[in-house]
Amino acid sequence: MSWLQQRPWVAQTRFDTPLGPVTAAATARGLGGVWFDGQAHHPGPLSAPEQPGQRWLAQASDELSAYWLDGHTAHFCVPLDAGGTAFQQAVWQALRTIPAGHTDRYGEIAARLGRPAAARAVGAAVGRNPVSIIVPCHRVLGRQGALTGYAGGLDRKRDLLRREGAAF
Repeated sequence: MSWLQQRPWVAQTRFDTPLGPVTAAATARGLGGVWFDGQAHHPGPLSAPEQPGQRWLAQASDELSAYWLDGHTAHFCVPLDAGGTAFQQAVWQALRTIPAGHTDRYGEIAARLGRPAAARAVGAAVGRNPVSIIVPCHRVLGRQGALTGYAGGLDRKRDLLRREGAAF
């Protein structure tokens, strides 16, 4: 059983998006995950009741709906409880500072975190981000601006960046 399956989930729901169905899950403290079907690091079945009206899930659904209408201006305010190590948390927080329509590089994020030699570790943390789109790991590119890894697939990453008007 993965660490994601062992989290204290209180509710989950599934909904459709323009890029395919997602599962969203919440703890008592906030939104803990949003995963596309079939993406890498998907936790699989969760032991939480299906409750689309749970406050964090309903808020995430509303905010994602706004995002699909206008990826340039949508803003995510839903409280998060993503779990993870202290380093992963720091990386995921850094991702949330990348504005829509902009991109960043793994090495630049590592440098901002005071760990300039940790670009690969940053890449691993980005890849394990459990809150797709809301924690915008799709906005991170390779060293030369290359469109590299995305747990949801490069086609989805490309689409998300285009929706936001990012140059890549």
